[in-house]
Amino acid sequence: MERQPPRAPDTIAAVATAPGCGGIGVVRVSGSGLLGFAQALCGRQPQPRLAQFSRFVDGEGRPIDEGILLYFPAPASFTGEDVLELQGHGGPVVMQLLLERCLGLGARLAEPGEFTRRAFLNGKLDLAQAEGVADLIEASTAAAARSAVRSLSGRFSEEVHRIVDRLVDLRMLVEATLDFPEEEIEFLERARAMPRLEGIRGELEALLDRAGQGALLRSGLNVVLVGAPNVGKSSLLNQLAGEERAIVTDIAGTTRDALRETIQIEGIPLHVIDTAGLRDTADTVERLGIERTWREIERADVIVRLVDASVSATGDDELAGRLPGGVERITVVNKIDLVSAAAGREEQAGQVTVRVSARTGEGVDLLRAELLRVAGWHAHGEDVVLARERHLQALRMALGHVCAAGEQLAALELFAEELRLAQERLGEITGEFGADDLLGEIFSRFCIGK
Repeated sequence: MERQPPRAPDTIAAVATAPGCGGIGVVRVSGSGLLGFAQALCGRQPQPRLAQFSRFVDGEGRPIDEGILLYFPAPASFTGEDVLELQGHGGPVVMQLLLERCLGLGARLAEPGEFTRRAFLNGKLDLAQAEGVADLIEASTAAAARSAVRSLSGRFSEEVHRIVDRLVDLRMLVEATLDFPEEEIEFLERARAMPRLEGIRGELEALLDRAGQGALLRSGLNVVLVGAPNVGKSSLLNQLAGEERAIVTDIAGTTRDALRETIQIEGIPLHVIDTAGLRDTADTVERLGIERTWREIERADVIVRLVDASVSATGDDELAGRLPGGVERITVVNKIDLVSAAAGREEQAGQVTVRVSARTGEGVDLLRAELLRVAGWHAHGEDVVLARERHLQALRMALGHVCAAGEQLAALELFAEELRLAQERLGEITGEFGADDLLGEIFSRFCIGK
């Protein structure tokens, strides 16, 4: 879509640092003609891109705070407009007083993501880069943060644009050929149209694969541990986390509510939920915990079902039958140290069983590897791009149109149309094509002040 900044952008302001107390707090202001704004706030006009010690005063000239004033004149700023940053002491009351002073000078409170939205509308960054800002803030692992930085710096967008350029070149060739119908097939063969199309298809498949890995880095995997009481779920959670996160006792029913912990395996965030043991009970609190367990099971990406190697499996088959279909399952046979069994992995009819000892840690690495396999993770080094579900959908649809084009060589009008549709789907990633309601949904998920 064509980016059209507001005809008369008003001035917006917001606290840009997280709520709570801190050594430094920042109020950000963006608009046009902010020199007079700064004069009223600090008693002088700031110099561009120079950190200046300033006293911030209220409407009666009384000091609110003192700190650093930064002024970035348009267009050399984050939003492409005049930007002021007021860096003061990071107390919530001080920040609120500074913000109220800015609002009193004519600014309005910024909406969530409005600073980044203005940067997008003013051509300072594309839509994928704008989303990289939010992804970097929300990154839960170091690997996710590094991938978000790559998206923010434009690496993802550059790869999308490179594929779009190749699509445009092929479209130009095909549409020019339409003017000479008697030479269509021969001309396209000489111009190697099909090998070009296959090259585009290969690049799209590779980018989709890496984007899928990035989506894992961004959102992670919900792993729910289920099983009978005292089967070792909490001990396994502690082993996976590398420290004691859950209380472990020999008393059945110790875990009465879902315990959530986020751990990392090769940079992938795994949201592991240790649940109450599933059994019939008259204990009201434990029964409520079991009800929550079943709700967690319904939301799981992976169900890890624990069984005790040292006792009879009676009842486990009934539990397995109650688990929802269509969800990946891993059966973990725990407490192998009590029966002198070896750690290992087995697979029969697509069902994977891993033998471990949650007490000693033996075999837990096999389970970690299995969780990565189920997630579909394979290392890409520094090539992973932090993608969102809408990026994956756009890439899949573009790939579908490219594949459809390969089946339309005898009907060049349809061939050209599929190429055009593939280009539009890729344009949705960076914002060249899109709808206003999509932009509103994306930027509404940003924090205020960003």
